Amino acid sequence: MRIIFRLLQIALIAFPLLAMKQDKPLRVIFFGDSITQAGVGPKGYITMMTEMLKTNNQSGQFELMGAGIGGNKVYDLYLRLEDDVLSKKPDVVFIYVGINDVWHKSSMGTGTDPDKYVKFYEALIKKMKAQNIRVILCTPTVIGERNDNSNMQDGDLNHYSKLIRDIAAKNNLQLCDLRKYFQEYEVKNNPENKEKEILTTDRVHLNETGNKFLAEKMMEALLKK
Repeated sequence: MRIIFRLLQIALIAFPLLAMKQDKPLRVIFFGDSITQAGVGPKGYITMMTEMLKTNNQSGQFELMGAGIGGNKVYDLYLRLEDDVLSKKPDVVFIYVGINDVWHKSSMGTGTDPDKYVKFYEALIKKMKAQNIRVILCTPTVIGERNDNSNMQDGDLNHYSKLIRDIAAKNNLQLCDLRKYFQEYEVKNNPENKEKEILTTDRVHLNETGNKFLAEKMMEALLKK
């Protein structure tokens, strides 16, 4: 009888604590460059996702936060991981970086070589997994919107996207294949093969349509079981 009474006491204490833990919204951080920095703006993709959650009565389930800085490459993310991500105790992190690692090779003479890109990327993952964070990897989108792989950086973007797909498979992590989604969208919606103004304003940064499209794909990934 004493054992049963003790178990009831434990249950009365434990069940409210479990309920509190389940009711707490999951903290989601989007970790990236200028596209993510703009994502918290009035028409940014993170703002749109927050509105989507409200519309679907899911706002109590998730707390969305942006951690994007313009011009960032993968090693910049590594250097600010502790301050901008881990210190905030997230439950979920989207890693969305790669555009500048490719783009800056030609525009600034810098960039990130593929082998270093993989090493820094996997170092990010290792630190996050040690904190039991659900990590979602995103492939880079576009540098130019031509739909026939004739943009100057398409070869590198395809290569770096494959690297991310391989990293996701190797580490058994969820993939949000934005490169694939954007390419498919351009084939269907860019019959004139324009360089910009379909999903972007300037070949890279997103217009309102691009932010909405990105928000939808990120939301699908976030809600995936």
